Amino acid sequence: MTSFAPDSIVLNRKLPLWYQVSQSLRASILGRSPQDPLRLPTEEQLAGHYGVSVLTMRQALKELEDEGLITRHRRRGTFIEPDARRGSPVRLLGSVDAIVAQQSGMTTELLDHGCAPVPAELAEYFPDVVEVATYHRLRSDEKTGEPTNHARNYVRPELASRLDPDDLVRWPMTKVLRDVAGAGISRITDTVEARLADPETSKLLQVPLLSPILHYTGITYDAEGTPLDVAVIQYRGDRFSFTVTLEAT
Repeated sequence: MTSFAPDSIVLNRKLPLWYQVSQSLRASILGRSPQDPLRLPTEEQLAGHYGVSVLTMRQALKELEDEGLITRHRRRGTFIEPDARRGSPVRLLGSVDAIVAQQSGMTTELLDHGCAPVPAELAEYFPDVVEVATYHRLRSDEKTGEPTNHARNYVRPELASRLDPDDLVRWPMTKVLRDVAGAGISRITDTVEARLADPETSKLLQVPLLSPILHYTGITYDAEGTPLDVAVIQYRGDRFSFTVTLEAT
């Protein structure tokens, strides 16, 4: 049976190899012609094609399988899903320290903190928890005093006893969780979308009601994939920019 022929790639040794391979193969799959075969070469053949180990290739394939672009069948092989959705967000890799740096450099006021029932929209991240620790902060520009964003963090209750509210005035939550509470952070997933300012955000950020804002959701996971913290942040649209630099080689 003829196999699908993916494009080649020049690997950048500064980035994880599995990530580069998965994105290259993803682009090849989504850009294929209707008459192209759906069967992929074997793991060994793909590893040779990309010049990586079979273990690296296996990790790249798992990424595409989790996205729903391919299915893997024992003894039969790996196949492209012909009806796979094409609108999945591209996964961009960075470091936890980059997240900390992005959150730093502002004057922070802790508006309130305590415990509250898990919000319905966040229930999927805390399926085994009834209540979470909550922290609500307002950040302002250090020079002008102008408010830039307000953030709500929802943290697993077993971590709350290790958090000092005063630390959250000095440092971002990510740094406090990692460096003070000793939480093992494996990854953070960020989502940024456009929304309109509700009454609370309008008042806190000093912007007109229903003016454009940027709504950020950041989910912090441990090594087992358990969400430790969900951050929901409302940014003034005129005070926030999101820049991604992609190296070609």
